[in-house]
Amino acid sequence: MEKLSRRKLLIGGSAGAALPVLHQLVPHAGLHDAIDGANAAEQGHGGPSHGGADAVHGGGNAGPTFRPGAAVDHAANGFNPTQLLREFDWGRTRRLPSGRILREWTLVAGDKEIEVAPGVKYAAWTYNARVPGPTLRCREGELLRIRFVNGSEHPHTIHFHGLHPAEMDGVPGVGAGLIETGGETTYEFDAEPFGLHLYHCHAGPLAEHIARGLYGAFIIDPKQGRPEADEMVMAMNGFNTNFDAEGNQVYAVNTVAFHYVNEPIAVERDAPVRIYLVNILEYDPINSFHIHGNFFNHFPTGTSLTPIEFTDTIMQGQAQRAVLEMCFPHAGDFMFHAHKTEFAELGWMGFFRVGGHQRASVPAAFCDLGDPGRVLG
Repeated sequence: MEKLSRRKLLIGGSAGAALPVLHQLVPHAGLHDAIDGANAAEQGHGGPSHGGADAVHGGGNAGPTFRPGAAVDHAANGFNPTQLLREFDWGRTRRLPSGRILREWTLVAGDKEIEVAPGVKYAAWTYNARVPGPTLRCREGELLRIRFVNGSEHPHTIHFHGLHPAEMDGVPGVGAGLIETGGETTYEFDAEPFGLHLYHCHAGPLAEHIARGLYGAFIIDPKQGRPEADEMVMAMNGFNTNFDAEGNQVYAVNTVAFHYVNEPIAVERDAPVRIYLVNILEYDPINSFHIHGNFFNHFPTGTSLTPIEFTDTIMQGQAQRAVLEMCFPHAGDFMFHAHKTEFAELGWMGFFRVGGHQRASVPAAFCDLGDPGRVLG
């Protein structure tokens, strides 16, 4: 079977019957037809000519998306990126005799076929049957305990970014090392430093174990907390559907290509928005995030409460992450995407749908756009 490269997808290449042709899902070469279809749909809906994010599933000024009528079966996947966006797993807590809070989770590794674009199935390895895994959230200074059970047919680990003893590092040959099929272990460490971190499998070959889906965000809130905001997690990921380690054929935020084009993210005008952005892309050296019609304050790794810049585009290498804070001063649909055209055209693209009514109570300091010197808390 001929391999399906991402560049063939962009120029209209084809593959064997075992792998659906994403070119049909992403109508790049037939863009004029898609534009006509999108414009006709817009006229039928009486909507504005901003590109028709809600007009038709495919093409037009909104950019390429799925072919008309195509959709991913979220129920079969067992997760929906719209729900994943704002799901934070706080685990279970109890107070120790010392007065300290112990926070606990259970993560189970497994093997599961998921759909990453309509008709495009991917043999994933998962934590708790989803990609990305649960967003673990805690508070600075707590004691954390994560029970890991390996229900996969392959040996796995969990490696947490942050500060912890060597035996809790989740790498082969140290501490519990590799956890074989049916085995389990417990990772325990202090919640430090505060910020946006991540966790992933560290079994070899490392690139494959991460690319298959064994990763998730890990947030440690500062003791004083952060200002109230509409918070969401975006894991920038991709899928090498050929399993040849030579690049990805599908790119996404939270796994499903073009999901947030077809289901725009609803936010309110002049209300604080906080994005926890993680780049967990394999087989490409760099990824990026760009927002249209807006700027954001950028907090690399979230380990400082003072932003370093006020911008609309950032670049991230693999495992880099950032907290982004913004307010939308205008209502409407605003695109966000990788500022790498190839990634955007193969799925890494979405929209914020900003409501027209200003929220009654807005933390003024948060929405002082263009004030990168401010300190939160």
